[in-house]
Amino acid sequence: MSNLLTVSPSPHVHTDDSTRKIMYRVVYAMIPALIWSVFVFGLDALRVTLIAVAACLAFEYLIQKYLMKVTPSVSDGSALITGILLAFNVPSGIPWWIIVIGSLAAMGIGKLSFGGLGNNIFNPALVGRVFMLISFPAQMTSWPSIRSAGVDSLTSATPLGVIKEGLSNGLSVSEISKSLPSQVDMMLGSMGGSLGEVSALLLIIGGLYMLYKKVITWHIPVAVLASVGIIATAFWLVDPQSYVSPGYHLFSGGLMLGAIFMATDMVTSPMNPKGQIIYGVGIGVITISIRMFGSYPEGISFAILIMNAFTPLINTYVKPKRFGGK
Repeated sequence: MSNLLTVSPSPHVHTDDSTRKIMYRVVYAMIPALIWSVFVFGLDALRVTLIAVAACLAFEYLIQKYLMKVTPSVSDGSALITGILLAFNVPSGIPWWIIVIGSLAAMGIGKLSFGGLGNNIFNPALVGRVFMLISFPAQMTSWPSIRSAGVDSLTSATPLGVIKEGLSNGLSVSEISKSLPSQVDMMLGSMGGSLGEVSALLLIIGGLYMLYKKVITWHIPVAVLASVGIIATAFWLVDPQSYVSPGYHLFSGGLMLGAIFMATDMVTSPMNPKGQIIYGVGIGVITISIRMFGSYPEGISFAILIMNAFTPLINTYVKPKRFGGK
């Protein structure tokens, strides 16, 4: 009897990973960029982050306990990530009450209205960000200068904003570039912008950590960045006085943050590698199209939300080959 084969239901591969462990690995990956944002913008960056995190945790607890009548899941780390990502997508000088409203939109509309973690179609932090951008466009586009962080009256445009405004006014790229930070400065984070777009290098380091911990795979970030880089390069080679070099597109704005930390959300992205590449290319194409031809200087948030909506379709039609199938 001891030699009988025991058959049990799946899963047959066990691991000590849990939702909580995975979520906190993402949090650890964002810490370097968060520390740098505090260094660049001062205590305002910390203020924004703490308010966003506290509001997201509070709204998740209150909605689950008193409206959904379920056991609150604030300890799993997902609301913490949403709060940090929401803070990464706003200026450091934004009023506290706007952050609270954005947190309510992120948790209430973006996440819990679908049933909570694992059921939401759209990335909650991006839902909150776009809600704030549409509702409070002036406050959401007032970027404190790194030389005057914490001083509400002094603001500076982001590199993408300078490029968009200059081209709209008929200036050439060579004339606009005099007002732009160098690509090295953008890589290191010596420029104005939202909390999460000031250092591409630290975001990349966080992404490498998540790859090492197998929280994400390379498919989505590479597909997003490669598609943006290829399209930007093609236009730049054709007319370098009307289109900036691909380095400005890759290292400025929220592209790195979106490609590494938000597009890779395992709940709202496709399940298999082929689908993830299609999804990532779609995000890249939409992002660069909005940047070049749209009215907004940045398009990564809209691009991710649009492709979030296509994720179920991609999962339906792009499936891995069945074991033993032809």
